[in-house]
Amino acid sequence: MDIKDNLFARQFETITEKGLVSVEYQLQEKKIFLTKINLPDAFDNEAFISDFLKEILEIISERKQKAVPILPKIVQFFKKNPVYKELLPPGIRI
Repeated sequence: MDIKDNLFARQFETITEKGLVSVEYQLQEKKIFLTKINLPDAFDNEAFISDFLKEILEIISERKQKAVPILPKIVQFFKKNPVYKELLPPGIRI
């Protein structure tokens, strides 16, 4: 999966056959607040979204940043994938 960090739009992006899929974020010091998932119309591939989030979290990990999930769907992802909880900043529990 080819993921682009669009710094201008503050979102991670990838292109699918149905169009652009993106996760918007806000950057604050060494934390990335994951705020919104944008999907093309009629896109409901949960496995793809999960893989996309895993790739984004790998990028965040490589940058030695922390992830703060704001969107409930992303919070659910962290609950289902506890291996990524190490990317949460101190004091954030899910």
